[in-house]
Amino acid sequence: INSENPEDIVSEIKELCLKRLPKTYKVNAVFDIQVLSPMKKGLLGTENLNTELQSILNDNPLFIKRGSNKYKLGDKVMQIKNNYDKNVFNGDIGFIRHIDLDNNTIKVDFDSNLVEYSYQELEELVLSYAITIHKSQGGEFPIVIIPIHFQSMIMLQRNLIYTGVTRAKKILILIGDTFALKYA
Repeated sequence: INSENPEDIVSEIKELCLKRLPKTYKVNAVFDIQVLSPMKKGLLGTENLNTELQSILNDNPLFIKRGSNKYKLGDKVMQIKNNYDKNVFNGDIGFIRHIDLDNNTIKVDFDSNLVEYSYQELEELVLSYAITIHKSQGGEFPIVIIPIHFQSMIMLQRNLIYTGVTRAKKILILIGDTFALKYA
């Protein structure tokens, strides 16, 4: 999808995740669609995209907040460092299944392995509606959406695009500036 304006790209990604792809392909936006971004920062980075996607894909009012991160019941999250005690590792993706506000704990389901996190341990988790292409290495997803724009110019390289493209099992959507794709 050709789009040169970063704000329009964000809007298009939200529309694809919320309406177009689930309606057309009868998929669950949270489980079946993965947004892969070249970077963490910026309008098209994972941090902003996660906030935007969480706001439309998860309206659950139950949440726990740590720092600037808000973790809602049902959120898709990723472990960002190895934790051998919990048997979860950097890059593992799970879903928040329980929030205990009295004890400030959450439980995350990592492929039927229910793991409890204390408030302090929440720093090991990030939202993962959107993840970096680097973090996606080794994973596969039914539908992948990749924003490509000169905002991520430093990361626009052929091998990075190749890695992102090969994560898609069935459907791949590249959205952004065609000149940025050619540059990569």
